Amino acid sequence: MERTLAIIKPDAVQAGRAGAVLGHLEGAGFTTRALRMTRLSQQQAEAFYAVHRERPFFSSLVRFMTSGPCIPVVLEREDAVRSLRETIGATDPAEAADGTVRKLYAESKERNAIHASDSQDNAREEIGFFFSRSDLLTTAG
Repeated sequence: MERTLAIIKPDAVQAGRAGAVLGHLEGAGFTTRALRMTRLSQQQAEAFYAVHRERPFFSSLVRFMTSGPCIPVVLEREDAVRSLRETIGATDPAEAADGTVRKLYAESKERNAIHASDSQDNAREEIGFFFSRSDLLTTAG
């Protein structure tokens, strides 16, 4: 089994869609291994998205991710990284496939409801950003 990180972003939390997003992920075969609601500080958001620091959207991304609570979630299933990215759809909801999280729940390319790790290495690093080893459940019960 493989683990990956999703973050239900502030737009989806504020719109009351967190439960629907989680349900969608569970329906796609993911098991939740850790979950918490948090509000990122500017320093935390800048650190988490540091890979995008030189991109033109970095400041607005940090502003958005600090605008309200978000919900980091560790998910597990076979081929979790690839499967989650397929389940959430394209960054721009206008380009996302029907039935994907972003097609159903995202407002725009920037307010796109959910983050997903893009590689196994990044998943391990991103999970460690939000959760300690003792936070991660090894069984569903």
